[in-house]
Amino acid sequence: MTPLTETPMFNPLEAGYMENPYPHFAEMRDGQPVHLSMMDVWVLFDHDDVFRLLRDPSMSVMDAKIEVRDEERYAEILEAAGGELEQDSSMLNTDPPDHTRLRRLVSKAFTPAAIQALRPRIQELVDAALNELAAAGTGDIVKQLAFPLPFDVISEMLGMPESDKDQIAAWSGTIVKSLDPMLALDSYAEIRAASDAMNAHIDEVIRWKRENPGDDLLTALIAAEEGGDRLTPAELRDQVNLLFIAGHETTVNLIGTGIYELLRHPEQAAIWRGDPELDATAVDEMLRFVSPVQFSRRITLDDIDFQGTTIPKGMFVLAGLASSNHDPKKWGPTAEELDVRRDGAGQHLSFGSGAHYCLGASLAKLEASIAIGTFLRRFPDAAVSGDVEWNGRINLRGLEYLPVTL
Repeated sequence: MTPLTETPMFNPLEAGYMENPYPHFAEMRDGQPVHLSMMDVWVLFDHDDVFRLLRDPSMSVMDAKIEVRDEERYAEILEAAGGELEQDSSMLNTDPPDHTRLRRLVSKAFTPAAIQALRPRIQELVDAALNELAAAGTGDIVKQLAFPLPFDVISEMLGMPESDKDQIAAWSGTIVKSLDPMLALDSYAEIRAASDAMNAHIDEVIRWKRENPGDDLLTALIAAEEGGDRLTPAELRDQVNLLFIAGHETTVNLIGTGIYELLRHPEQAAIWRGDPELDATAVDEMLRFVSPVQFSRRITLDDIDFQGTTIPKGMFVLAGLASSNHDPKKWGPTAEELDVRRDGAGQHLSFGSGAHYCLGASLAKLEASIAIGTFLRRFPDAAVSGDVEWNGRINLRGLEYLPVTL
């Protein structure tokens, strides 16, 4: 780590960062909380700055608003992309008024009543996964619980036909690199190929659904498109893509990394295990502590000042969600500790804030609370049984492999 006597430089590629980025975040908060990185990307690390950025309606999420400063590097990216950069029309990458319209259409499936109606099915899926683990006495939490649960839930919500989970997982794992600015620039060709394959798959599913409509989210979105609500075929595909990839990947990381941290903090696991009422609240502390999404991005449309430093118009800015979730100025002297009874844990920024607050937040919390709570109570003697493997992603940080004995 960089000594505090020097100006710290944000470097998520340094040794040890993936296993534990939080000491590095602490250095940045102490030494340069408003930071221009080596990639010409600004990064904010303090909670109050991150919160302000996320809630500022003058910010954009559209990459087209970035003002190109490195023409040579941009030309390299264009070449890797085949001569053009496509603008994703999902809610994640769209400004109002289109964002408002798209969110209104999709949000009908994410009302509190609709989410709570999924509880019995989520419990059934969790119990089935844990039965398999129990029969073997050992297993991989990521592959056998954290990955299939949100995949199956969103598939059933959408009314998707049976799909090749492994293939979609491979595409998804590549596509989410686009949410990692430090990784995306050197992986654009690979990301583009995976995106094209995923788009073709989703287009085929949409064609199938038009012929096999049902009481599901995808049928409702198709009806909205055909009903004149200006949901174009590309917008329809991109919303499905977003639900499948961004929503799924983050929940996998929350469940997998959450269970890992609880197994590393047995006293906290015991507290949660002994108090079923914590199922509804302790998951917020897990979201704060593990931060499945480490950063959120915005593009400045005007010059803006943070702590006396001016970020110019047209700049890419990363809001350090994970750093803000561990900022002692917000969370006090126990900011780096896991406390499943923490008061105010729900004030974390893991789902963002403002207009782009995560639409699937309540679903992710329900899935994680059932999965983690049930796991803790069913397997009180569970333990990590070998070396874990991290997924290598800077933004959607999580475990690729979590071996346990039960």
